[in-house]
Amino acid sequence: MSEEKIRLGGMALPNGVLVHGPTAWACAIRREDGTLEVVSARKRLLASRVTSPLLRGPARIVEALALLPQVKRRLPGAKLPMQSPRVIASMVGVALAVKGIRDSQRLRPAAQELLAGLLSFAPAALALRGSELAAYHGAEHISIGTYEHGPGATKEHERCGGHLVGPLVLTSAAGNILAGLAPERARHQARAVAQLGALAASTEIFGWMTRHPSHPVAQALSRPGHELQHRLSTAEPSEEQLEVAEAALAACLALELDHGAAAGS
Repeated sequence: MSEEKIRLGGMALPNGVLVHGPTAWACAIRREDGTLEVVSARKRLLASRVTSPLLRGPARIVEALALLPQVKRRLPGAKLPMQSPRVIASMVGVALAVKGIRDSQRLRPAAQELLAGLLSFAPAALALRGSELAAYHGAEHISIGTYEHGPGATKEHERCGGHLVGPLVLTSAAGNILAGLAPERARHQARAVAQLGALAASTEIFGWMTRHPSHPVAQALSRPGHELQHRLSTAEPSEEQLEVAEAALAACLALELDHGAAAGS
């Protein structure tokens, strides 16, 4: 068996943890009666096959989102963060606020885009605040961190998607400012292209940040994400929540290792 660590990602749920690797995923939840339920399966969409710098970042996002319907079919008891009525209401509120900011005549374009970018993270922050979701997020980080680095892992993880906040706000703002220079009839299409470009650029920057964690620029860009994790998006999990995260990780690794063994035979 290879000693090389398999690259894992994850997603916290209000009642469990989803862990995914290059080819497989597993989800574990704590049911209302206290029992643990775990399912695992192969991925249907593999972002690792996309090599274009423009497309591989968005492909990773699409891959992760494509897992959610599959998880719900296999594990109906899994709760998704976006199922919360207050999160849905906040998404509507943010959309209206962003429109108001962009229609404002009192703000310069750069200020409009920076404020709109920061506001776009409000629904995620609301979903995490004061809920078990933050604790399961911490459990996800500790379980993956322990697998990667050994005992002593904390609730903050260097590859958390929260570290995309800094790069994404800056690249989205820059892209939308440029899109605003397009003719009125083409502005909506220009904004769509700008968002795709911002997502692609942000994920490439994020990859560079994880490869050069000691670089001053990487540290500056990761600071907002670290503060977000430390102060809001993660909480110290209970032993029961850690058990859920570890069960998901173990089930995902079992499928990944089985795939590796089959590929090597």
